[in-house]
Amino acid sequence: MSMPLASYFTADAVRALPDDGNRYETVHGELHVTPAPGGRHQFVLGHLEFAIRSYLAANGIDAALSSPADISCGADTLVQPDLFVADLTEFKHTWKWTDIRTLYLAIEVVSPSSAKADRITKRRLYQEQRIPEYWVVDIDQRQVEVWLPDAAFPVVERERLAWRHPKLAEWCGVDVVKLLKFG
Repeated sequence: MSMPLASYFTADAVRALPDDGNRYETVHGELHVTPAPGGRHQFVLGHLEFAIRSYLAANGIDAALSSPADISCGADTLVQPDLFVADLTEFKHTWKWTDIRTLYLAIEVVSPSSAKADRITKRRLYQEQRIPEYWVVDIDQRQVEVWLPDAAFPVVERERLAWRHPKLAEWCGVDVVKLLKFG
């Protein structure tokens, strides 16, 4: 049985969609559907997640999570960043995604099926929400686009990324060349 798709999706409507291996997101009511990530995507994401989790753990912070995760900043917005660092204070009391309200870093590993949503739609959302940093990891171009809230253009990093959790003095460094050499 086929069902017509609604032209406007709420976060609740997206949560009600079938678990069919696709990633469903909505930004200001616009539905985005992407297939499960490929092997290169997962490999690079795993190495990036290890680097960020190691940095945070070495400093006594447990705040990095990866998708699937339904992060919502409004009734018509639900996104699933590949990797993110958030304030998990309320989340750890309830274990509900709706209790994550503050992201410090959002990361997407771009693929052909997600490029427009990652680079335009989600980037604008993260800037609108004042997420301090948003990284778009492009395996094919061997680079990471670093977006800040007020930036008209990204800073493109091809050698080294540096990020600092707002509660820490130490910086997290990621070797982009090493990160993407297997991708």
